[in-house]
Amino acid sequence: MSDKKEIGLAVVGCGTIGRIRAIMARDYPGVGWIGLCDINKELGHKLLQDCKADFFTESYTELLKRPEVNAVIVATDENHHFGPIMSALEKNSSLFIEKPLATDLSESREVLDKIRSSNVDAVLGYTQRFRRRFLAVKQKLMDNKIGDVTSVVTRAFMNSMVPIATVRRTNERKNLTPMVVSGTHSMDMSLWLMEGKYPKTIFAQSVDKKLQSHGTKDSTFGIFTMDDDAIFSMNISWALPTVWPGSVYGLEIGIVGTEGVIDIEDTHRDLVLASEKPQGHGYNPSGYNPADNRHVDFLTSYPPGDIYNNQLWGPMREETNSWFQRLYVGTETPHASAEDGHKNLVMTMAMDASSKINEKIEINDQIESEIVKIQSD
Repeated sequence: MSDKKEIGLAVVGCGTIGRIRAIMARDYPGVGWIGLCDINKELGHKLLQDCKADFFTESYTELLKRPEVNAVIVATDENHHFGPIMSALEKNSSLFIEKPLATDLSESREVLDKIRSSNVDAVLGYTQRFRRRFLAVKQKLMDNKIGDVTSVVTRAFMNSMVPIATVRRTNERKNLTPMVVSGTHSMDMSLWLMEGKYPKTIFAQSVDKKLQSHGTKDSTFGIFTMDDDAIFSMNISWALPTVWPGSVYGLEIGIVGTEGVIDIEDTHRDLVLASEKPQGHGYNPSGYNPADNRHVDFLTSYPPGDIYNNQLWGPMREETNSWFQRLYVGTETPHASAEDGHKNLVMTMAMDASSKINEKIEINDQIESEIVKIQSD
C-alpha cells in the first residue's frame, strides 16, 4: 500500500476529450484532487460540476502551479499543446498529452528534449492501442507468429465532419492536414505493429479538391521503404461526406510476413443501424452541428467508445484508467511514449513534405530540418 501515490490531477482543456477523461478521474479511487482549466468559462464550470472537481481557472499556469498537482492531462486544441506541456514540465508532473506533442515540428522537438532531460513520465493519447483487436495482433507479432514482416498496407477513411470541426477553431491551419491530425493514429498503430523497423524513404501525393476552402487537404497517400527493405503503404482520406455512416474512423491494415499474414478490417460495418429517425453525429464538439442528418450508423465506430447508462465504455476508458494505474501503482502499459509521438509527427509531416515537392524524401538525421525548409518554401 505504501507504494501507491495519490494523484493530484490537472486537466487542461475541458472540451470533448478533456471532459471524458475528467469524468473518469472522478471515479478512480487513486485520484485525490482534480483541477480544471479552459478559456471557455462556461464549458469549464459545467465540467467542474459534472466531475465534482476541486478547482477551476481560465489560466493553465495558475492551475499547474497548484501544490496538489502531480499529473497533468493536456487536452487543448492541437495547436495549443506546447505551453501547457512546458509549464507542467517545470514541476516534473507526469503527463498525458493528447496527440500530437505539437503541430510545429521545432516545438515538438523542444518538448521531446525537455521531457527527456526532465526524466518525466509522459505518454500520448493514441487510444487505438487499447482496443482488444490491436492488442491481440500486437501480441501475435511479438510472438513471431507470421515471421518477418515484409509488407504493410494501411488505409483510413474518415467522415469530413472531423476536419471541418478541427479547422474551424483556428486560423493556424498550415499543419492541420489529414496526416498530422488524424492519420497520425493509423501511423502510430502501423509503426507500433512494425516495432523495430524504421522508415528510410517516403514518397507521397495529396489532393485538396473538396476541403481546400476549409484550409486543408482531402487525402494523402504514401509509400515508405523501411530500413530492412520492407514496404509500408499509408493512405488516408478525411473528405468523406458528413452523412457517411462511420462516426469518425474506418481502418484497414494488412500485414504480410515471411510465414503468414494478419488482415485487420476495422471498418465497423459488422454492426449497422438504419432508421427513419436521425441518429446524430458521433463526433460533436462544442458549437459544431453539421446540417445533414445521418440515418445510417456504423455502431461502435466512435473511437473513444460507446455510451451505456450515461457512461463511456471502450478503449478510452481502458486507456485513461490504465494511465491512472500506471501512476498509482506503477503498472506497465501500452501507451505511446513521447518518442513515439514525435516520430509519428515527423513521419506524417514527411508525407506532407513529399507530396508538396512531388519527390521521394530520404529519412535521415537531417529530415527535421529538411521538412521545415520545405514547409517554409
